[in-house]
Amino acid sequence: MPETLFECSEEFLIYLGSVRGLSENTLLSYRQDLAHFCEFFGNDKSAEGLTLEDLRLFVGYLSRRKYSVASINRIISAVRGLFAYLKKFGYISKNVSYELKCLRQPKTLPRFMSQVEIDNVCRQPEKKELLWASRDKAIFEMMYSSGCRVSELASLKFQDFTSDFRSAIVTGKGKKDRRVYFEQDARNSLMLYLKERKARFPQAEKGCAGEVSRIFLSQKGTALSAHGIWYIVSRYTGIEGTGSHVSPHAFRHTFATGMLNSGADIRIVQELLGHSNISTTQRYTHVTLERLKKVYSQAFPHSGKKD
Repeated sequence: MPETLFECSEEFLIYLGSVRGLSENTLLSYRQDLAHFCEFFGNDKSAEGLTLEDLRLFVGYLSRRKYSVASINRIISAVRGLFAYLKKFGYISKNVSYELKCLRQPKTLPRFMSQVEIDNVCRQPEKKELLWASRDKAIFEMMYSSGCRVSELASLKFQDFTSDFRSAIVTGKGKKDRRVYFEQDARNSLMLYLKERKARFPQAEKGCAGEVSRIFLSQKGTALSAHGIWYIVSRYTGIEGTGSHVSPHAFRHTFATGMLNSGADIRIVQELLGHSNISTTQRYTHVTLERLKKVYSQAFPHSGKKD
């Protein structure tokens, strides 16, 4: 029976992975968040002795350390999950986290790129040749074309695609499968990359077992991780590239905003993005409304301008 916070956290993580079936990336986030919690109180501290006031002091500590509201709320969620687990299996007599409230989070609009910006980013691999140009361009084009999460793109294998590479099945949050689509520019870029991939790493070709069957490889021939894609995007949008840093998620935001701006039904966009709740997709309708208001105020001659 686990007694210390560290032991409790480790058992909880095993439970999340083996019983709940959470992904490696989600488990890593839980591990990092609970590490902050254990570090604050001490790994050898007993969970049974903690009070609601102790947890609130921990939240205050995170706030003083300038953690974002989103990060604090994510950590609170992890702590709540841990205490719910401990109470369920009788490791603690009372779940003191039940009354621990999340912080009020200011509403922010998703960061997306204009058509000029996204075209510029997608051209950077050919212009700069910082890493592996054909691979990096294919990554950018495919993220923009499909709206995939970065983890979904990194996990793509040959067998996930249709024979013409027009679409693929990805596994999203909650282990839910959905189909995503790739337009011609994305497919052309992918074909060029796969040709180079075959020449560089013939042993990693289609049909091989294990991680090397993934579409995107590092320059060493190993499976490219989501963190690797983050690094690639940061190189091409940092001072060596566009000088206007964006995250891989900005490609997904740009895809969703472009679809809605072009008149796509919000339910279709919800399905393509893999959102379980349409309210998540509706954030992008707010983006389009903001753009409309901005264009209106700039273009209409009587929009508050003085003669």
